[in-house]
Amino acid sequence: MGSLVCVGTGLQLAGQISVLSRSYIEHADIVFSLLPDGFSQRWLTKLNPNVINLQQFYAQNGEVKNRRDTYEQMVNAILDAVRAGKKTVCALYGHPGVFACVSHMAITRAKAEGFSAKMEPGISAEACLWADLGIDPGNSGNQSFEASQFMFFNHVPDPTTHLLLWQIAIAGEHTLTQFHTSSDRLQILVEQLNQWYPLDHEVVIYEAANLPIQAPRIERLPLANLPQAHLTPISTLLIPPAKKLEYNYAILAKLGIGPEDLG
Repeated sequence: MGSLVCVGTGLQLAGQISVLSRSYIEHADIVFSLLPDGFSQRWLTKLNPNVINLQQFYAQNGEVKNRRDTYEQMVNAILDAVRAGKKTVCALYGHPGVFACVSHMAITRAKAEGFSAKMEPGISAEACLWADLGIDPGNSGNQSFEASQFMFFNHVPDPTTHLLLWQIAIAGEHTLTQFHTSSDRLQILVEQLNQWYPLDHEVVIYEAANLPIQAPRIERLPLANLPQAHLTPISTLLIPPAKKLEYNYAILAKLGIGPEDLG
């Protein structure tokens, strides 16, 4: 009977994949891949030669194609293999369940049809961000939103925590046909963020390294300069805290704790 395991390959070629995820790839009947570059693709085919690259379903040669259609085609290809009785693995860049709807859709459908389906975690861009920037998010907490979702809905950030806005390069893009935003849309985001953060507040554009020989991109700039920044599909915007944590005196009193007890 067919089965499905969605695994994460991590951010850096070969070195960040778990032993278990690698074993699933090596012993699969067929492997579907969604990886960022040819180096990763060639490494994957060395583990298992029966690889189908899902990149083929994206728009080609200037074609305008809704990403919902692309994802549907990817899921259908994966499920066809599962239904054919194959031990199927889907290998995705980073963490297979973070900003990766294909894995969630495929697992949900496979389970609904009675097949064994699960996910194995991988090292995500967020895990790399905390390591590369030397930040412990436990010190003040953090909030995380997809950039366009943050703009479209009434999210209220806490300026005493770290704020992460993912897919900043397509902020404000709603058609699911484009892979870039505009300076005008980014200016609207800046004005939105200015409700909680001053325009001179330092923010960070972060991009994790894809290869061990690369360095991560860590570019610091004032919030006001974001519309002119160079962004790529892997850019993430980190907005550090703009205010200090404030004591909740009512709760401290109930607990019998004073601010001085907290160091």
